[in-house]
Amino acid sequence: MEPIHRNPTRRVLAGGVVIGGGAPISVQSMCATPTRDVEATTGQVQAMRGAGADLVRVAVDSAADARALGEIHERSGADLVVDLQEHYRLAEKVAPHVAKLRYNPGHLHHHERRRPMRDKVAWLAEVASAHDCALRVGVNCGSVAPEYSERFPGDSVAAMVACALDHAEMLDDLGFRNFVVSLKDSDPDKVVEGNERFAGERPDVPLHLGVTEAGLLPDGEIKTRIAFEKLLAQGIGDTIRVSLTLPNERKREEIEVGRRILDDVANGRFRSVPRLTGLNIVSCPSCSRVENDRFVELAERVRDLTRYAEGHDVTIAVMGCRVNGPGETDDADLGLWCGPRYVNLKRGTEKLGHFGYDEILPVLEAELNKLIGA
Repeated sequence: MEPIHRNPTRRVLAGGVVIGGGAPISVQSMCATPTRDVEATTGQVQAMRGAGADLVRVAVDSAADARALGEIHERSGADLVVDLQEHYRLAEKVAPHVAKLRYNPGHLHHHERRRPMRDKVAWLAEVASAHDCALRVGVNCGSVAPEYSERFPGDSVAAMVACALDHAEMLDDLGFRNFVVSLKDSDPDKVVEGNERFAGERPDVPLHLGVTEAGLLPDGEIKTRIAFEKLLAQGIGDTIRVSLTLPNERKREEIEVGRRILDDVANGRFRSVPRLTGLNIVSCPSCSRVENDRFVELAERVRDLTRYAEGHDVTIAVMGCRVNGPGETDDADLGLWCGPRYVNLKRGTEKLGHFGYDEILPVLEAELNKLIGA
């Protein structure tokens, strides 16, 4: 494979993986097994490494997850990344076992609200420095802090870019430079615009590329290609994540798709980058936060049920947990987010109720028919 032209960025070290600084573009993915299940998670980490993963991310949502992480690291020997999300205070417990810590500024905003954001970021940077970890500032359009949405009403990309720039500047001012940034959305066009704008302002910072909640195959690969091909062709992007809705035994396919896209771009094979119109099913990648294993099956059934609406510009979002569900369904025409026993249904930001997994599809179909006038 020929090397892909790259914009010069600083060098970030995540364990044995170099991100930016002219290093090869790394590929990563995230485990869907419960992190506290050491056997299952170690097996999934090893399967991803076998498929060519450079980094493997896991979620840590409890002290039990944090305790399991050390054994997972010892057994797998992998360079691990921890997704802190709602539990940033666990960073101190997991940092000895990982190569990189990821925090979401939007989620960080909602914790210890009386504590200044700079103090929280400084603490994370201090923990990362003490254990030679990299940081990822992971900004998602669907979960930016309210102050940015208020500053840029109706422009989620501008809000996302401003947040990413502020956090990059904050880390620089703190003297911490071993960080990367990601700017993600489920809309490939917004991913392209956001990363182009950030790279224009901060060409020195390595970028982690991803289309969040790309969904089921084959559409998930198409959405990801739309963003990656446009950005990589400009030299933008130092590490990538393909986010697909897949059952546990197929999670390695995220790595395979990522490697395939890199190979195609390196060899000049661009597989068209159409603008997406018509029915758009958005679904998050299955991960350890999913509280009911029927989530993936539900996403597939939603796709199959709604095919008759393909000629209509309608977005239906299917989210697997409480972290992404409430906020990241707001921009969809119809949104479903899954709890342990019930599926919550929304029309835009309006909550329509919660329904059992065996009850939700007829209700969804009725709401879809109202939208398209069927």
